[in-house]
Amino acid sequence: MKINDFNFAGKKAIVRVDFNVPLDENGKITDDTRIRGAVPTLKKILDEGGALIIMSHMGKPKGKVNPKLSLGQITDAVSAALGVPVQFAPDCAKAKAQADALKPGEVLLLENLRFYPEEEGKPVGVEKGTPEFDEAKKALKVSQKEFAKTLASYADCYVMDAFGTAHRKHASTAVIDEFFTKENKMLGLLMEKEVAAVDAVLGNIKRPFTAIMGGSKVSTKIGIIENLLGKVDNLILCGGMTYTFAKAQGGEIGNSIVELDKLDVALDVMKKAKENGVNLVLGTDCVAADKFANDANTQVVPSNAIPEGWEGLDAGPETRKAFAEAIESAKTILWNGPAGVFEFDNFIGGSKAIADAIAKATANGAFSLIGGGDSVACINKFGMADQVSYISTGGGALLEAIEGKVLPGVAAIEA
Repeated sequence: MKINDFNFAGKKAIVRVDFNVPLDENGKITDDTRIRGAVPTLKKILDEGGALIIMSHMGKPKGKVNPKLSLGQITDAVSAALGVPVQFAPDCAKAKAQADALKPGEVLLLENLRFYPEEEGKPVGVEKGTPEFDEAKKALKVSQKEFAKTLASYADCYVMDAFGTAHRKHASTAVIDEFFTKENKMLGLLMEKEVAAVDAVLGNIKRPFTAIMGGSKVSTKIGIIENLLGKVDNLILCGGMTYTFAKAQGGEIGNSIVELDKLDVALDVMKKAKENGVNLVLGTDCVAADKFANDANTQVVPSNAIPEGWEGLDAGPETRKAFAEAIESAKTILWNGPAGVFEFDNFIGGSKAIADAIAKATANGAFSLIGGGDSVACINKFGMADQVSYISTGGGALLEAIEGKVLPGVAAIEA
């Protein structure tokens, strides 16, 4: 069922959102992007005369109650975003009475789903790889279904609008749907946009296609990199990965971050890029620092000739030019991961050069998709969110979709 074809009048809708927002030490939200992203779906339900039950996780409480990760802290922010009072259920599995009492136009926010191990289906306090773990996981699978059934009992229909968790087979994302008919379960407006954005990049590629993969480790991105090698025209690999590639080619990288057990993988990526006719763009120079700090002494050196005691923390000027060249000529752009330690203001140059080039290409008609927490944080830090085509709310989910994996949270609705 498409959400725009469903009439919510007189219905109770339970909506899985991703309100895993960052909080400061006082429990105040520091970035409300995820809440704002869910507002169109939530308001549509309320505007049509539906009652709303909102569920989400926050952080990693590992199946235990943790007041610092309580969704009660964000009730006022959700209320302000929706323009209506939001009730709070302090126990997500014991909220039936509150849900039953909801009238059209009213909102109930459930407590953190992950306070229950049944949500993730991961045993707590049992060592992984042991027979006890396997038994506990088997038992949890049964109770996970019961947990999902309880959540489903609160509502007449289910809306999945949490792209950030769509790659997880959790009770609230890919089990709860079993308790709703095909006509009463659907993707939310945000999810529809996310799925369409991924399809625009991978299913309807306008060339040239440039992908930028940053971050510290080759190991966490290798599946995506290999998948992209069959799709892109230009592949920029930046950030900490730079030094694993430099080392693999016999370079000196000083104290730079490196995965010594992935040198053969780096060489294999270079070989596959050549075989696929992909222009692989790697850093040729970097901004090296004598310590990992914003106030470190710096010098620009070749990425493969970093002095002993120094470490590469950002892309150098020549590398930035090469990145810009591969980006500005593109018609489809995907960016995941910064080019340096952008948290330090003195090492944002490489990431800013990427953002500037993406903005320029987008203004010239390219479709640009930004995804992953750090890339989104970069764009927001530079105040350039309105200069790209689409910013994804999902990090892991976006990467798995790009990798070609089926997302359980999407498949469950479409089944």
